[in-house]
Amino acid sequence: MNKYLLGGLLMTATLTQAQESTTATKYAETITPADLKKHLLIIASDSLEGRDTGSPGQKKAADYVAGHFKQYGLAPAATEADGTESYFQKYNLYRKTWGEVYVKADGKTYNFNQDFYLNGLLSTQGEVTVPTVFAGYGIEATLYNDYKNLDVKDKAVVIWQGEPQGAKGIYLVNDNDQRSSWSGPQAWQKKAATALAKGAKYVFMISEKEGKEFEQLVRQRSVMSRRLNAMSMKPIQESLSNMAVFTVSSELGAALLNTTTRKLNDLREEITKKEKSVAKVPGGQVALKVERNSEIIQTENVAGLLEGTDKKDEIVVISAHLDHIGISADGQINNGADDDGSGTVSLLELAEAFSKAKAEGNGPRRSILFLNVTGEEKGLFGSEYYAENPLLPLANTVADLNIDMIGRVDKEHANDPKYVYVIGSDKLSSELHAISEAANAEHIGYKLDYTYNDPKDPNRFYYRSDHYNFAKKGVPIIFYFTGVHEDYHRPGDDVEKIMFDKQAPIVKLVFYTAWQLANREERIKVDSNKQ
Repeated sequence: MNKYLLGGLLMTATLTQAQESTTATKYAETITPADLKKHLLIIASDSLEGRDTGSPGQKKAADYVAGHFKQYGLAPAATEADGTESYFQKYNLYRKTWGEVYVKADGKTYNFNQDFYLNGLLSTQGEVTVPTVFAGYGIEATLYNDYKNLDVKDKAVVIWQGEPQGAKGIYLVNDNDQRSSWSGPQAWQKKAATALAKGAKYVFMISEKEGKEFEQLVRQRSVMSRRLNAMSMKPIQESLSNMAVFTVSSELGAALLNTTTRKLNDLREEITKKEKSVAKVPGGQVALKVERNSEIIQTENVAGLLEGTDKKDEIVVISAHLDHIGISADGQINNGADDDGSGTVSLLELAEAFSKAKAEGNGPRRSILFLNVTGEEKGLFGSEYYAENPLLPLANTVADLNIDMIGRVDKEHANDPKYVYVIGSDKLSSELHAISEAANAEHIGYKLDYTYNDPKDPNRFYYRSDHYNFAKKGVPIIFYFTGVHEDYHRPGDDVEKIMFDKQAPIVKLVFYTAWQLANREERIKVDSNKQ
C-alpha cells in the first residue's frame, strides 16, 4: 500500500477516534454531582420509609424512576398481563410471618417478643386452653428424673432452663462438676422432645435471665426470629412439627402455674438442698394463640430501553437495585442513600446522558437497557427473576454493568477517595477488562482497586450483588463498588454523608465503558471463565 495512502488512513482513523471521544465527553459531562444529589434527596428521603421490598416506599421509588425513564424517552421494556407496554417487570415474593401470638395466664395477657419468645415453629387453630403442670427442669435421666410419677398428657409443661446442682455445686444429672446436654443453647430441643413424647401439648421454659437481662435477650431473639419471615421466590411450605418452646420470664412462669416467683425459687432451693426432683407439683391453666400466616409480596423491576441503531438487537444492561431494608424494629428509617440509592440515581443520570446523545443524533449502535431491580437485599431476587425471565434475550446481552454503593469511602481509602473497587471485569471477558481500564486511563484517572476481585477474598462480593445472576448465565459483568462503611444497613446511611463529587467520576467511568460497549464494531468476546 502506498505509504501516503496508509498515512492518510491512519490519520483519518485517529481523527475519528478523537471525534468519538469528544462526543462521548460532551454527554458524560452532563452527569453532575448536583443532579445526583437532586435525585437522591427524593430516593433516600424519609417519605419512602427505607424502600423495603414490596413496600409503598419502594413502589414510590419505582414510580419516580419510571417517570424519569419516560421523560428521557426510554421505551417501556416490559408488558402488563393484558399485553400493554410497561416499565414494570412485576413478580411475586412469598413469606411466612408471625400473625397473632399471645399467652393468657392468671387473668393477664402476655405479649410475644416482649414477655416471651419462641424457639421453633408452632401454629394453633385459634385460641386454645389447656391445664399447666410443673416439671422441674424437664429432665429425664438415670440419676435425675423430673417426670417420675408425673402425668403431662395433653397439658402445657412448665420447666426451668438449665439443669440442677447440689449444695456443693455438683451437677445432679452427671454427678460431677460438668454440665450435661440438658444445658446449653440447644438443650431446649431435647427438653421439648422429652415432654412431647410423653404427650404434652406445649412446653414453657422459664429463662435463667431476669429483669433487664431477660428484656435484652428477648430483643435479640426478636431480631434473630426475622429469619423465619424471610422472603422466597416460591411459595413456602413449612414443616410444623410443633416442637417449639415458649421461653418466658419468671413472672410469666409463675402465672402459668398459679403461684409466685418466690414459691418457685423455694422449689429450686429444695432441689439443691435435697439433691433430687421436687414432689410438689403446682399447676394452673393457660390460654394461647400462635398464628403463622402466608403472605404474597408484589414487587417489580423497573426497565427502560434506549434502542440502538444498526446493532440494536444486541443489548448492554446497566443495573442497580432500587430497594433497601426499610424500617428497623425500633422505628428508625434506613434510608439507604448509599445502598443502593447511589446506584439508583446513577442509573437516572446515565439514562439521561445517553438519551440526550440519541436525541442529538449520537445514539448508541447497540441498545441499552437501564434496569432497576428489587429484592436484592432479600437474596438477589429481582435480578434472578430477570435472568430467568429476560425481557430481552440473554444470548444477545453483551454485558451487565452493575452499580451498588458508590457514594461513600471505606476505611482503607479514607485519605484517598479517588478510587473504585472493580469486581468481575476479567471473569468472563478479557476485552471487557481492557475497555474498563482504557476508559479510566483516558477519562477518569481513578485508582481501580481489584482487592475484592480476588477469588480468595473472604468477603465474596462478586457473588453478593445483582450482576452475579447475569454472570451465571455467561454474560460478562463489571461490579462497581466503593466498600462497606460504618452505616451499612443502619439508619445513618443518609444523603448528607454521600460524597457526590467523588461519586460523579465513577458514574462517568460507567458511561465511558458503556459507550464503548455500545458503539464498538465487534461485540466483546466471552473468552475466559474465572468465576
